[in-house]
Amino acid sequence: MRSVSDHQAVVAALFGDPTPRTVPVVEALGSVMASDVVAPLGLPGFDNSAMDGYAVRSAETHSATAESPIALPVAEDIPAGRTDHLTLAPGTAARIMTGAPMPTGADAVVPVEMTDGGVDEVRIRAAVPEGKHIRLAGSDITAGEPAIPAGTRLGAPQVGLLAALGITEVAVMRRLRVVVLSTGSELVTPGEPLSHGQIYESNGPMLTAAATEAGADATHLHYVTDDVTAFRARLDEISSWADLIVTSGGVSAGAFEVVKDALTGADDIEFVKVAMQPGMPQGCGHYPGPNSRRVPIITLPGNPVSSLVSFEVFIRPSLRAAMALPDDRRRLTARLSADVRSPAGKRQFLRGVLSSDDSGPVVDPIGPPASHHLRYLARADALIDIPADTDAVAAGSSVQVIVL
Repeated sequence: MRSVSDHQAVVAALFGDPTPRTVPVVEALGSVMASDVVAPLGLPGFDNSAMDGYAVRSAETHSATAESPIALPVAEDIPAGRTDHLTLAPGTAARIMTGAPMPTGADAVVPVEMTDGGVDEVRIRAAVPEGKHIRLAGSDITAGEPAIPAGTRLGAPQVGLLAALGITEVAVMRRLRVVVLSTGSELVTPGEPLSHGQIYESNGPMLTAAATEAGADATHLHYVTDDVTAFRARLDEISSWADLIVTSGGVSAGAFEVVKDALTGADDIEFVKVAMQPGMPQGCGHYPGPNSRRVPIITLPGNPVSSLVSFEVFIRPSLRAAMALPDDRRRLTARLSADVRSPAGKRQFLRGVLSSDDSGPVVDPIGPPASHHLRYLARADALIDIPADTDAVAAGSSVQVIVL
């Protein structure tokens, strides 16, 4: 059997280097910047008020107290968005809103809470120093200053900064288009009635969610029945636009293994046994589509735990690397809370729940090792990585853990 590390290398070789493309900022969330962005303008673009209140000449407020307020006529109302240039005459105030441009001559803002809120005349009950409650032009970022460096993954704050700078398009590393395709005549769409011998399809939604969480543009296409001709026809359709095809099921050693039957001997696709539990039957290579486009295809086993663990171990790291995203699955050493056994010669990935005590991280194995126990996988927040040359690990021992 092939080792886990050897199969990881084979899968990784299917992926190319990250490639840039230009996309609208509103579609760039989650992508990695392909090049530096320099601010085309300063932020703020003009001096503006940081408070709702009154723009004043600060020297004219120095004598103001709660017991002896000063009164100034209100010369203007300046709401946010006013575009004309105003000058504040000496001995007057301008009622101003947060974000509104400061009038020439004003050098401070008195918050409305420090006044009587007057409309025609305002009574100011406290002095304000020069510059108080003013956002100066360029105090956030100046024109020509680096804004977002290449390699940054765009989240909501970065999208906000790009929009504030008036940038509509950015160069990012392309998100791969992943198509998830489940097979099996026994599969029924959730919500439809089940007949005896049928099950609801779970792998398709689960693997699509996993690819989306990994940062890809993932699509779940309806499963196909155990029919080689129908399966190949669906693959021909997908291969015209997908960057990666992921299938689940149909790769074991029994009869009616539609994926294996349809793809054996096609291009460089190979089916192997990997020395791991769960997830021994695996396959990968390139699907030769009708348009001469060779699309990477990875065929995962059909049992749900095997399928998702295989995605975590083989696909997720390479998929993220192909989009310039780091491998964000943290590995740590934890103490095992209970004895476990492992099949000799196979690297086992047990489900676990992490906690900690005074001595550090602790991992509690949960559920049986069988690959159909999806309930326990749904509770797990870690995979316990048991080496292939180990058949038993005692409670209290240190183990390697992949944090999910």
